[in-house]
Amino acid sequence: MLYDLIIIGAGASGLSCSLVIGSGMKKPFAQEKKVALIAHQKASHLDNALFNNVLGSAPGTLGKDILESGIEQLSSHYPAIEHIKKEKVSHVHILDNHFSIETNKSTYKTKLAVIALNYSKPFTIDGLEDYLIPHQRTNVAKDRIQLKNEDHLVTDGLYVCGTLAGWRSQFSIAAGSGAQVATDILTLWNGGKHTKVHDKIQ
Repeated sequence: MLYDLIIIGAGASGLSCSLVIGSGMKKPFAQEKKVALIAHQKASHLDNALFNNVLGSAPGTLGKDILESGIEQLSSHYPAIEHIKKEKVSHVHILDNHFSIETNKSTYKTKLAVIALNYSKPFTIDGLEDYLIPHQRTNVAKDRIQLKNEDHLVTDGLYVCGTLAGWRSQFSIAAGSGAQVATDILTLWNGGKHTKVHDKIQ
């Protein structure tokens, strides 16, 4: 099967991207799209996070709880997005008209891909080495990395969001980066017409 989009990573940026895409899949231009989220997070920078300064989250909210509730929110509200669990991506092959994504268990083909992983070393996905550069918005001593991109676009069809896109490690910034990428993809699917999605009370 050829997916229309695969999102790799289910942290702040990956889940935010997935939720906005899921919301947009009710639109006529996206109803038939095949989308998957690959999540393999044995450890996350959110595991020890405490959110007292995030708009919309009650003070005392824990990062690890956001990760769990985000997956539940995605599954319950937007089940059209396939959730590929317990698979770790090892290689992204950039081909002429699609991407081949290898995991420890399978291989997936997709027209578009989003890399939504954190900015720590080592970067364990082969095939993207040519795009790796030092992180531009963090302390040099921390030795963080990012994928070279222009407005989240690494190369045709390949997006990056969150800290790996070069943004600072702030929850709301990473989440916003994921949402931006989602609206860029929805705009692409909508024939280039600028697109955003707001769920409203009926």
